[in-house]
Amino acid sequence: MWWKKKEKYYLYLTYNELRVVMASLVHCKNKLIREGRYTDCIDEMILKVANLM
Repeated sequence: MWWKKKEKYYLYLTYNELRVVMASLVHCKNKLIREGRYTDCIDEMILKVANLM
């Protein structure tokens, strides 16, 4: 079976747009915590965005 190579996508954001993304991720993480669900994937994304800031 042949597997198609995954495409990479790049997103160019301004600093203000990064702040909005970070706030949204934190909001999503808080919601998951209130629901008692895992936040591992959100934590990884928060770290990636924080390194860009």
